Amino acid sequence: MATENLHLIQVHWEGPYKITDLHSLKNEETDYGVYQIYGKHPVYGSDVLLYIGKADYQTLGKRILQEDWLDTNDSNNTKIYVGRLHGSQTPSMDQWSLEIDLVERLLIYVHKPAYNARSISSLPDVTMQHVHVLNWGHHRDLFPEISGSRWTSKLDHTVYEPYRWV
Repeated sequence: MATENLHLIQVHWEGPYKITDLHSLKNEETDYGVYQIYGKHPVYGSDVLLYIGKADYQTLGKRILQEDWLDTNDSNNTKIYVGRLHGSQTPSMDQWSLEIDLVERLLIYVHKPAYNARSISSLPDVTMQHVHVLNWGHHRDLFPEISGSRWTSKLDHTVYEPYRWV
């Protein structure tokens, strides 16, 4: 398989944070990225992945607070993990935002959190085929590595032969 046009995105995860800790995630220079929410679900149980979201033009602290996780029936046990994108240099804001969006879409599609029901059924196939996400740090229940090559139709019609000793 050729790796041309590989779009590698690395995410470093930190957490857990409580809802009351979100004020510490409002640094206008660095607090952008993706986040995971863990908590109680009536069907899947307690301390499960509920939601994956993104914060690209507002800080993680501000964005997560907009979602009213305090209004859940078990908000004292809600756990939040934040993922910041890493690389050799910071891209433009537009490119940074695009990469945050690509990571969020692929994470949601692959992991299918209960409260992301609207976003789990489809993936922009051509856009995602070359995306490769590496999750570092406290990524919790997320796979350490996910790839658009695996989760899109990119390899659907590739014919493979079993290895043989010749």
